[in-house]
This record gives sequence, C-alpha cells and structure tokens, in this order.
Amino acid sequence: MEELLRMEGISKQFGEFFANRNVCFEVRAGEVHTLLGENGAGKSTLMNVLVGLYQPTSGSIFLHGKKVKIDSPAHAVKLGIGMVHQHFMLVEAMTVFENIILGDRRSKKPFIDVKERKKEILELSWKYGLNVELDEKITNIAVGAQQRVEILKALYRGAELLILDEPTAALTDVEVEGLYSIIEKLKAEGKSIVFISHKMREVLHVSDRITILRAGEAICTLDADKTTSQELANLMIGRELSEPIYSKVTQPGDPVIEFINVSYKKSFKHGGLSEVSLRVAKGEILGIAGVDGNGQSQLAQIAAGVIVNESGEVKLKGKKPSTFAPRGFIDERVSLIPEDRNLMGLVGDMSIEDNLVFKSTEDVRFSNFHGWLLKKNAIRQYSEELRDKYDIRCQSVAQETRNLSGGNQQKVILARELEAEPDLLIAVHPTRGLDIGATRYVRDSMIEARDKGCGVLLISADFDEVLQLSDRIIVLFEGQIMGEYSGKNPPIQEISLAMAGK
Repeated sequence: MEELLRMEGISKQFGEFFANRNVCFEVRAGEVHTLLGENGAGKSTLMNVLVGLYQPTSGSIFLHGKKVKIDSPAHAVKLGIGMVHQHFMLVEAMTVFENIILGDRRSKKPFIDVKERKKEILELSWKYGLNVELDEKITNIAVGAQQRVEILKALYRGAELLILDEPTAALTDVEVEGLYSIIEKLKAEGKSIVFISHKMREVLHVSDRITILRAGEAICTLDADKTTSQELANLMIGRELSEPIYSKVTQPGDPVIEFINVSYKKSFKHGGLSEVSLRVAKGEILGIAGVDGNGQSQLAQIAAGVIVNESGEVKLKGKKPSTFAPRGFIDERVSLIPEDRNLMGLVGDMSIEDNLVFKSTEDVRFSNFHGWLLKKNAIRQYSEELRDKYDIRCQSVAQETRNLSGGNQQKVILARELEAEPDLLIAVHPTRGLDIGATRYVRDSMIEARDKGCGVLLISADFDEVLQLSDRIIVLFEGQIMGEYSGKNPPIQEISLAMAGK
C-alpha cells in the first residue's frame, strides 16, 4: 500500500519532560493503524502534533512523500487531516447541521445555501452509514450520535486521514459495533484511520497494524494478525502481566449501607428505581450488573447523598443519616468514585494538590481556623506523598489536573477517596477509559480497601469486571432487582438473562 503519512523523529518537550521522544510513525493509504499505549504514553500528544495543536520540539512530518509544517488545526484540515477527540469539540447549544458547517469556508458567498448544504451532508452520511438528525440540538442526542457528528464534520471538510482518539471510551456495546461498521466503510473508500486505544480486544478487531508507545517512545510496530493480546499487553506495560485471581469473601461484617424498599421516579424505566432493597457490608464488594441506564446512576447518587429517595429508607451503619446531603455522607465516611471524573470528580482548572484536599480543607493538618487559612507547605508535602504512593504521573502536583491523562486523573480521585479511610466506597465505572495497567491498579486498590474492612458498592458496565471483583452480585433492570448471586462461581448464563430482563 502507498504511504500516506510519515512522522520522523518526533519529540515534544514540556519543560524538562518529554511527552514524545524521537517517535517514528507511518500510515498507509486505506489502513487502520492503531497507536496503543498506557494512559500518559504520549499517544494524544503525538496526534496533537499532527493536527497542529502542538509544534514538535524536533522531527519532521511528510504527507504523500512531501515534507509539511502543520502550524494550526485549520492547516491540518486543508491537508486532509481530521481528528475526533476523546472529549468531543461540539457546540451543545447548536444543531447538528450548524456544528458540521461551523467554520467551513468552501463558499465565498455571503449567505449559506442551507438546502444545498444539507443535501451534501445527507449524501455523505448515507454513504458511510453516519445516521444523524441534522436539525436536532447536540444536547438532545446520545453520545454515539455526537461521535457520528464529529466524524461527519471531519469528512465534510475533506479528511483523507481520520484520527479517532479513544473512540469507544463512552460508547455502549451496540454503538461500538456501529463504529466498527463505519470504519470498514471508510477503509473501503480508501480513507486512512489512526485509531488511538488501549483496549486489546478492539485493537485486534479493527487494526491492520499496531504501533506501541511506552513512556513517549515508539517500542515497535506489529501486524495485527500476527500478534496476541497478551503480547501487546506485555509490550505496552514493559513487563509480563498475568491475569489476577481475587479471593471471594463469603462472611462479611455488619452492613455499612442498607436500602429498604427504596424508590426514585419509579415510573421511569431508564432513570428510576422501584422498591430496591439491598445492603453492602463491611469487608465485601457488592457488584451491580446491568446494561447502562437501568437505574445504576440513581442508585449511586442516593448512596452518596446526592439525591434523596422518594420512598423507602436508607440507613448508614444501622442509622438514618442525620443530614441527607453529600457533606453529611462524607462526614459518615462515604467515598465516591463518580461515573464522570471530569464532570463530577475533579475541578480541571485546579491543581492536583488542591483536588487532593478539597474535601478536607477543614482538617487541622491542612488549615487553621476551620479552613480559612490553608497550610500550603503541608498540602504540598501531603500531595507529594500521595503522588508517590498512587503512582500519579505528573510534572508537578501544582499542575492543573485537566492536563493529566485519564488514568492519572482517576488515580487522583482514587487517592483522595481512599485516603479518607472510608467505611463505604461507591465506585461507578471505576476503570472506564483506563489502560490495562491503570485498570489493574484501580482494581487492586478496591480489593485492598475491602480487605481493610471497607464496604464497596461497585457499579460497572464491564461485566467481566463485576464477575472478577464482586463477592455478591445484584442485577438491576429497569430500576428493579432481578436477582442476587454469589460472586464465587457465579451462574453467568443466569445473570446474563437477568440483565436482559428475563
């Protein structure tokens, strides 16, 4: 196949830190070439260099054999390079159509021929199976549809090389299958795709070739049909990684939280709870299995005191909470790993050290006069200790949290919540979007917390994760409990049927 892109000796340095070091990467016409690596390995940085968001410290880029200097995203678009970022770059208040044509300057006329533009976009969407509602606002469409809008926007601008950054991180299984179908159609049309991921199964499914990045350096490039997930994992981590086997607890302690006939908007099939009764005991992990959108979010929010149940009773350590609000539950030593780390878990503009202590600023270790005067040196020292303990990979604990990789952002949340020594840890999709190394770390940390006597409420769309970690499993379907099962030798077929409401 003909070479479309070649990046030679690309380095990108931030201060003394190398995000990329002497990386060579090549993409052929009509292939899917995956960049595989841990969170923070330099995958997104390399692609941000390619699309002109960053300028390389050193190295060269060649398109169709000609050296180019890509000095802005607009220039990348002109060269036929489009990128669908992990966090979509869409204007939520605008319609799908408005987002697609926003910034497009193909016409010199003062007015846009809306009818003609819509016709062009619809023809493109039918060609690639990118079904979208052009007049619908972005806020009203699902995540999978938003991703299709981003892909359509890139293709409408003439992209021949499409970069998909962690494209399945927030998609359902059905949406992932739809994305695979779109990728096949793009390949058939001769488009080239750079697929950024850390998920072995999907990488082997979708890729022609795979380049592995580790600590900012390109380790090797392999043909997808000549490698295995185990080999890829070992190369990605830099050591042999065996599958863990966690022991199961059969005799936990006293309940730390109990739901007794709890209901919340019970008429809502995909956002309510109906007569839910369950308990999480000290020293056990209760896993909630079920397809996303069957009341799991509401269950977690009630357990954390974020929303109040409409009927039924919630007990913490055998008593009714004195204050049914997040602060009251925090005081009762309830910790939360939220489902959306950027929206609910972190303040991106704040530093790592501020994010690590913002739930405990009244602690005498960190402030005087009940939080009015912060002890900056104490906070800095504490944060440095947690950085080492939880392997948070950053330039400094003073840097903004938004600049960390997803895995390291999750480690900040994990450090803050576990260092509070909780009696109850609520973990919602705790490893979503994380690489194999960070996933192992988070899972090991939850098992360690359990073994210290913490009760863990695990809510995950990853069925394998629920099976691997849970001491007991409850299936939730349309806000109702369909069954309870032992985590030791669980009946997988029976649980799967219960998840489908059967």
